[in-house]
Amino acid sequence: MSPERYARIRRLLSLRQPSLTVCLEQLYKPHNASAIVRSCDAVGVHKVHAVVSEDVESPQSASGLRKSAILKATAMGSEHWVETQVHTSIDSAVETLKQQDMQVLVTNLSPAAVDFREVDYTQPTAILLGQEKLGVSAQAKALADKEIIIPMVGMVQSLNVSVAAALILYEAQRQRQLAGMYNKPLLDEASCQRTLFAGGFPNLKKICDRKGLTYPYVNSEGVIEADDTWWQELQYGN
Repeated sequence: MSPERYARIRRLLSLRQPSLTVCLEQLYKPHNASAIVRSCDAVGVHKVHAVVSEDVESPQSASGLRKSAILKATAMGSEHWVETQVHTSIDSAVETLKQQDMQVLVTNLSPAAVDFREVDYTQPTAILLGQEKLGVSAQAKALADKEIIIPMVGMVQSLNVSVAAALILYEAQRQRQLAGMYNKPLLDEASCQRTLFAGGFPNLKKICDRKGLTYPYVNSEGVIEADDTWWQELQYGN
């Protein structure tokens, strides 16, 4: 990896916001998932969460198809920059988020929902978005800390899920910029190393993933530091 590319990736990582994320529940259209992942990358989200179980009714008949929407999304230009954590249920997803002390916000049209701009996004925050046809599940609403809405004054009652995600994420970015949260690195070094290797050596990453090899350390010159055993396994292992 060239010094210029290493510096560019390090700059990106210095702006990442590990305490901001989205959770996609049963999304099944790859272009929507892709657009959301791109917005996440644009505002500094480091990891997205996705629920792909068959617990919620979906226009798709198999969870594999729904899972592929997320996997295709992260393969359309952002897989090296935004990590994806897949969950088999909304319960496990929300539990993971709350273990990180995140407030879980769910987009939902209801009398209890508040304007999305009235929320404090400088707090650790997860934005929960539902599938295109049915929205979020009843269980997701029950588990969330707060319901939010994007005010609408036209004939339609809701926006496309990827558009809604972008609006909310950019409000979060605006608040965090005003609070100076982009002024110092927040991402831990282990996460930085994963992204440095994935983004700097994408072909080697694919081999590592296929063979189940641990990612090596990338030094400050953008060079891989690994012993002979690792290189041999990379070249000759199954």
